[in-house]
Amino acid sequence: MTSQHPSGMSIAAAMDEAAKLLRAGGSTDARRDAAALLMHTLNCDRAFLIAHNEDVLASDALAQFRLRVERRAQGEPLQYITGRQEFYGLEFEVTPDVLIPRPETELLVETALGLLRDRRAPQLCDVGTGSGCIPIALLHERADARAIGLDISPAALRIAAHNAARHGVVARLQLIVSDCFAALNPAASNFDLILSNPPYVAESDLTGLQREVREHEPRVALTPGGDGLSVIRRLLTDAPQFLVARGHLIFEIGFNQHEAVAQLIDKSVWTLLDIHQDLQGIPRTVALRRAA
Repeated sequence: MTSQHPSGMSIAAAMDEAAKLLRAGGSTDARRDAAALLMHTLNCDRAFLIAHNEDVLASDALAQFRLRVERRAQGEPLQYITGRQEFYGLEFEVTPDVLIPRPETELLVETALGLLRDRRAPQLCDVGTGSGCIPIALLHERADARAIGLDISPAALRIAAHNAARHGVVARLQLIVSDCFAALNPAASNFDLILSNPPYVAESDLTGLQREVREHEPRVALTPGGDGLSVIRRLLTDAPQFLVARGHLIFEIGFNQHEAVAQLIDKSVWTLLDIHQDLQGIPRTVALRRAA
């Protein structure tokens, strides 16, 4: 981990070097990124870095750290370098095969838990499950729930399976390769709640995304092309046949889509309960109840 060899570089000096490189690469929080990468390299916590800042790094650790700093300086997301991201109080494995879980998506989990408060042994379906963070967080909170996670990407489902094992919910989460609901039989599917953080970025908005998102996160999880609403249209059209009477559909939308999405809702099929705002005041989570 560290050594006392006088010709090496101390933790403090390595941090300073890394922060300078990261700032030059455009990092908005260079010292935080540097600390996260060094903690990952040394498998330690922040307290260790502070307490041992004059310790000299072993040459192999310094080399690994510098490689990771270079990757971050070139725009690769921190989460893909460390291979993990926290979501709803749980740590999830992430790779470039899955979208990085984001704090605003926790609102989807909170909304679901509220809607399920009076439901016993609820049956859930997550469309476009990616890392599995949404259903796994819900299963972790509701020991009586069961879920199906659907995703078009087998590689993403492998990551979801690892995360399900990590959090002890494998027996209650079925993972299926599916383009939206294509792999499900409506006659055999009666969900209390369907959730989705679908790809919703309009194709014309891709160039405006942060570089690390645009160049590194899976395109299929970001945008369906066109106006960004095609998967949401499919959810609104297809979900009712998979829901129990008065079952719920909740999904995430983009920062400027709430008016367009509201126009897509067929009031003879759905009751719009709310479009919840995230912590930035952006309309983010649409909550619907099947009308009959």
